[in-house]
Amino acid sequence: QVQLVESGGGLVQAGGSLRLSCVASGRTFSNYPMGWWYQAPGKEREFVAVISWNSGSTAYADSVKGRFTISRDNAKNTLYLQMNSLKPEDTAVYYCAAGKEYYRGTSTGRRDYDYWGQGTQVTVSS
Repeated sequence: QVQLVESGGGLVQAGGSLRLSCVASGRTFSNYPMGWWYQAPGKEREFVAVISWNSGSTAYADSVKGRFTISRDNAKNTLYLQMNSLKPEDTAVYYCAAGKEYYRGTSTGRRDYDYWGQGTQVTVSS
């Protein structure tokens, strides 16, 4: 089992920045590809960004390319999402997720991620 706890959400004005963190415990963090998803009210959970076990590969949703950066620190068992130039449409609950243990690639498919955090709210005001 992998436990994931997100933090760093909050209220920010459009154009501002936030850095989300996700601390993992329970299993060896570096064994897992990791990702961020978001879910706006009344909508399905959508892919934001993913990163491979050793940070060698990343992928982003088109809507966040050039504004968001995913990273990880395996020594600290922590996943990050740096969000810059935030827009009101970025408002959502953000979830981190751990993928299949020992998988060395990345996947943008939600079903490929087995463990999820409880989410952190990000609200961007106009």
